[in-house]
Amino acid sequence: MRAAFLLMLTTSSLSAGSLNYPQTHKEDVVDTLHGVRVADPYRWLEDDNAEDTKAWVKEQNKVTFGYLEKLPRREEIEARLKELWNYERVGMPFEKGGRWFYSHNSGLQNQSVLMTAEALEGKASVLLDPNAMSKDGTTSLTDYEPTEDGKLMAYGVSEAGSDWTTLRVRDIASGRDLDDVVKWVKFSGVSWLKDGSGFFYSRYDEPKPGAALTAKNEFHKLCFHKLGTAQSEDKLVYERKDEPKWGFGGHVTEDGGYLIIQVWLGTEPKNRVFYKKIAADAPVVELLHENDARYEFIDNDGPVFYFRTDLNAPCFQVIAIDVRKPQRGNWCIVIPEVPKVLLEDVSTVGGQMFCQYLRDAKTEVRCFDLDGKHVRDIQLPGIGSAGGFGGKRKDTQTFYNFTSFTEPGAIYRMDLKSGESTLWRKPEVKFDGLAYETKQVFYKSKDGTQVPMFIVHKKGLKLDGTNPTLLYGYGGFNINMTPGFSVSRAVWVEMGGVFAMPNLRGGGEYGREWHQAGIKLGKQNVFDDFIAAAEWLIANKYTSSDKLAIQGGSNGGLLVGACMTQRPELYAAALPAVGVLDMLRFEKFTIGWGWKSDYGTVENKAEFKALLKYSPYHNLKPGTRYPATLVLTSDHDDRVVPAHSFKFASRLQECQAKGGPPTLIRIETSAGHGAGTALDKTIEKTADEWAFLVKALGMPN
Repeated sequence: MRAAFLLMLTTSSLSAGSLNYPQTHKEDVVDTLHGVRVADPYRWLEDDNAEDTKAWVKEQNKVTFGYLEKLPRREEIEARLKELWNYERVGMPFEKGGRWFYSHNSGLQNQSVLMTAEALEGKASVLLDPNAMSKDGTTSLTDYEPTEDGKLMAYGVSEAGSDWTTLRVRDIASGRDLDDVVKWVKFSGVSWLKDGSGFFYSRYDEPKPGAALTAKNEFHKLCFHKLGTAQSEDKLVYERKDEPKWGFGGHVTEDGGYLIIQVWLGTEPKNRVFYKKIAADAPVVELLHENDARYEFIDNDGPVFYFRTDLNAPCFQVIAIDVRKPQRGNWCIVIPEVPKVLLEDVSTVGGQMFCQYLRDAKTEVRCFDLDGKHVRDIQLPGIGSAGGFGGKRKDTQTFYNFTSFTEPGAIYRMDLKSGESTLWRKPEVKFDGLAYETKQVFYKSKDGTQVPMFIVHKKGLKLDGTNPTLLYGYGGFNINMTPGFSVSRAVWVEMGGVFAMPNLRGGGEYGREWHQAGIKLGKQNVFDDFIAAAEWLIANKYTSSDKLAIQGGSNGGLLVGACMTQRPELYAAALPAVGVLDMLRFEKFTIGWGWKSDYGTVENKAEFKALLKYSPYHNLKPGTRYPATLVLTSDHDDRVVPAHSFKFASRLQECQAKGGPPTLIRIETSAGHGAGTALDKTIEKTADEWAFLVKALGMPN
């Protein structure tokens, strides 16, 4: 039967309009879960190494790219994307051992280059160029950390967008790599000992041949690599064979006295924190082991540890714990919670503590001393998002960036004594941000909850219901959607499009309660929020159903998939990217089990029923007219395996009403979940998306 399928790919077709889709083979696969029989006819597509799956990918791409290449304005859109993306981009600078480091992209480089200089304004030289590591620009730099003296640098590279990382060590003066190579690193940082003799990192065991991109990730380990030795000699610092799903991250404190061990369980918002003294062979101390809240280590003053936590503070506060007397009765609140205003991040530099707040998804920054005394508020250039404010205790300056929907990220240098900020770098982009406006509205969701939404468009927009509109969302995993510049969105609004981004429940914009309102049995709230945003845009004459497209990636791909199956008539087009689309089997691949904190699990009967009720793959109905859909995924996505998109696209093509809009799947090769994707691939993908929307929304040719 499989051999016959290979022939059917090229000899049979399923018509929808002028498109001829490959006829995808179905198998009689049925699971019985909690007494419910659930069909899964496209399960064979989960085997990405099978020849018939590879043939299916090839034939689907043949149809998809054949359609996309002929779309009007596609070449024009791609040319404008290249023009707009061709601007110099500089990353946040930092100093180690009197030497400065920052990333740099001259414009259209596939990957940013790591630069180093002996003075901040001095002549910089290339320290590491990922573009030279592969012909197609798909090798990316995932992490890098210089030693305290600035002489060596550990760095990680990823191939084709995979989460798997290989670590190497580079001599900064010569630009040459040492013999050290550390493999099978994943979900890890790099943290050096103060003397530069070695570093801590996290890894999994080497997967079986052929299983690297799909096998379940379990039994994470925190290890120490001594410089100049083979990885086989690396010391195991911490593991838990009784807890296969625990993950570990090691961080050496600035004073070099402690190793902080962050202990995580998938995407569970609660965590544990352990530590060990660096001196001698001290034991690991389970400081925060009850898994009752989120604890993020900020800094330490000797044995006094500072944490950002939502313990008894849904919007977070800063506490201090003296590890010599760690009992809870001795804990001290340094900076109390501000109700309904999220304390998003905390950093220390020069003996000051910078608190970055989100008020209705917009950044505010306040500065305190280490005792919690207010020093000053930071005056930001406008309404947008700010980040940075890092450095060391002896620093007299710090850097931060600021961005908005219509202004690319500028970097500012701040004098810590006076509090004055001066512009350090501002990119020159061929985009007139002053011609556009950003507003924030609040609308009611299905249950009456007030939800904020940003809307960006050209000034003078007529509210007559005819504007092509892109509604983008995420709504999950405590992740905040905040204002930020995007070249692709800049081109969209230049084309006359409206861009709208609501802050859905499931995110963290208003703290723990906002997140918890959109998880597990409450996940439908997220979809209701998104649907209500679409209805608000239509009711307020921004657009209409035949001019409205929805977009989201990863968990946002699930959002799009669920909303287009629940309300297919509400949208003209849908762009679900690298989405979690089979909600009954997400736990079985790579790190998918880690998402149960948000989604729940099929093992629980009530959660199974909720998952089945909205799972996009399982809720497609034959003969329904679905929006024009471009499913996007990548062959090296080992975060959300491409089988989700493969199965969903197959079922969608099967169910689409006769003569309905196109339902295509675009499968990128040598790319992963998104991070590290080569710029030329990003430009091509965006040009395909916008050209697809031009056609689907009836925009001018």
